[in-house]
Amino acid sequence: MEQETQTAGAKKASSREKAGSQAYSIREKMSSSASPFPYLAPVFAPVSFPAPEYLFYSPTLLQLDLNIYREPVIKSLIKKHSEDLYRLIKKTHFDGKYYQVKSVRSGGWEYCWELAVRVEFFGKLQGLAFEPERVISRKRKKITFRYLILVNPHELWDEELVERLWNIQERIEFLMAKILFHECIHVFISLEKTLPSGLGQTDISLEFREVLEFANSGKLCPESYGVKLHIQNLSALSPDFSESSAGKPGTVSEIYEFLIHEKYSIKKTDQAFGFSWSNRKISRNYARMAALKMAPYSDSNKKDWEREVFRLSRDVEELYDRIDSNYVFLL
Repeated sequence: MEQETQTAGAKKASSREKAGSQAYSIREKMSSSASPFPYLAPVFAPVSFPAPEYLFYSPTLLQLDLNIYREPVIKSLIKKHSEDLYRLIKKTHFDGKYYQVKSVRSGGWEYCWELAVRVEFFGKLQGLAFEPERVISRKRKKITFRYLILVNPHELWDEELVERLWNIQERIEFLMAKILFHECIHVFISLEKTLPSGLGQTDISLEFREVLEFANSGKLCPESYGVKLHIQNLSALSPDFSESSAGKPGTVSEIYEFLIHEKYSIKKTDQAFGFSWSNRKISRNYARMAALKMAPYSDSNKKDWEREVFRLSRDVEELYDRIDSNYVFLL
């Protein structure tokens, strides 16, 4: 067989498949569309699909015609703040179809990266970046990574945003650019991890590595230790808990990096577009997502799970505050 398709995280534990009937509905809705995505596995979402509370449909929103936005305006807003991210989406259209955004040759193989951007109302999350589908053609000696970004401009009627932009067309374009900017940072860093050695050296990837190294350094030892401890404690609350697998360093480090990655992406997006989120709000939202990635709760341990998530949120807020006060982000 010429092509082999591999999707990161395809084999999930059974507990992670219990995202609820609404999550199942959205997966069916996406995969049955004109541009099917049967391998959907969010890179930076809480579980295989967001928890049901994040997947609430508003009938009013669903009636809005999203086709009023202008792609060139959105791309121009992104280009104004980042040439790297602009180049990532320059050749794409927001129609859910895949477009090649990068191609390099190394070691006799061709590496290609494709990106699809799709705009729709699908719940309370502003956007989702998904794990890449990897397609390998040994005959052609070609490896293709396919990324998908979903943009959900459901906060169109946010009071602060409405006061800033009364025109509905300008508002939806601004909001889409802001969301796409954030998700493109995730994809950009993930993409550069798949590049052959020595080719991923952009300002975004270099700065994120610096932030991650700083977050793991002794300068943030009390805060980082507390966050990692609560992540490890959450693993013991998982229905699939086992003494041999709970709290593995690799798993804890992965969740910790997820929290730092979100902090970095939000900080860079806020610098570019404004409307800053407080560290309290960020920590509350993403501590819960991190907890869901680590250990979805069951009815029997929900109170213990919520208590540990609260402690994690508190320590994540302190960690984010320390990062802000000790690290200067590039503008």
